[in-house]
Amino acid sequence: MPRPNLTTSTATRLVDLLRRSGLEEGAHVTEQWAADELDVSRTPARNAMAFLAEVGILRRERNRGYFLNRAAASLTGTDLAGAADLEEEAYFRVADDYIGGRFTGAFTAADIGRGYGLTPRQADRVLARMESEDLVRRKAGGRGWQFQQVLSTVEAHDQSYRFRMVIEPNALLEPGFRVDPQAAALHRGQQESLLRGDILLLPRAELFRVNASFHEMLVGFSGNQFLLDAARRQHRLRRLIEYRHQVDRSRLAGQAREHLHLLDLVEDGKLEEAAAFLRHHLDKVRIIKTQG
Repeated sequence: MPRPNLTTSTATRLVDLLRRSGLEEGAHVTEQWAADELDVSRTPARNAMAFLAEVGILRRERNRGYFLNRAAASLTGTDLAGAADLEEEAYFRVADDYIGGRFTGAFTAADIGRGYGLTPRQADRVLARMESEDLVRRKAGGRGWQFQQVLSTVEAHDQSYRFRMVIEPNALLEPGFRVDPQAAALHRGQQESLLRGDILLLPRAELFRVNASFHEMLVGFSGNQFLLDAARRQHRLRRLIEYRHQVDRSRLAGQAREHLHLLDLVEDGKLEEAAAFLRHHLDKVRIIKTQG
């Protein structure tokens, strides 16, 4: 199964350490303390603290160091430190095995139970979740399950991003394009929350939902249902392969800031500039995820 990179992994362990320490907002967090408690050298501790500052959990004060931006008790929800429950872990193991080509053909709930150490009820819940996300479907007659069509290769993922580079920027230039202020405010708040710590604290599935729904919102403003349907289909197809990339969260802060800049341009009526920026944003993410 994919592993977080060192910065993401160390930052997540540091979040767990902060939570267990029960520190209050404004507490001083030193590099040496983090390195000693996590049993790592000062370089990975320093990188992890810089990342936590980037996503709003810590703040850095010049010549003074790092301070906690929020009470440690509020740092809940992270799923990268091995604290996820058995069903959550099994869900992502099934997804990773399918993407990795190790999970083929039809299967039953009993297969899932045996292969991933789940009780029958747990296996049923995992499959029900996957069915609700349109990833699997019951075979005709109700005997067994099979995966829906999803992206499972780097080449297909690259083509998906190229398709999105055609669809999404042009949606901003549709004659019926209108901003829904309430929807824009909701999604602005979600992206800002990512930069206040949610990048590390949200489960992978919720991170995907937040970012996919942001892009669907922009396309939806076009008033063109065909473009919106195409965008939604792409997000469904790429869900599993995107989950893999969200194990490493170190680049997500930059993406959230670009989303906020996009929203600024759209709300200011600078749609040509927004379309060009969105195309560049998608291309940059495409290169990272298919060539990085």
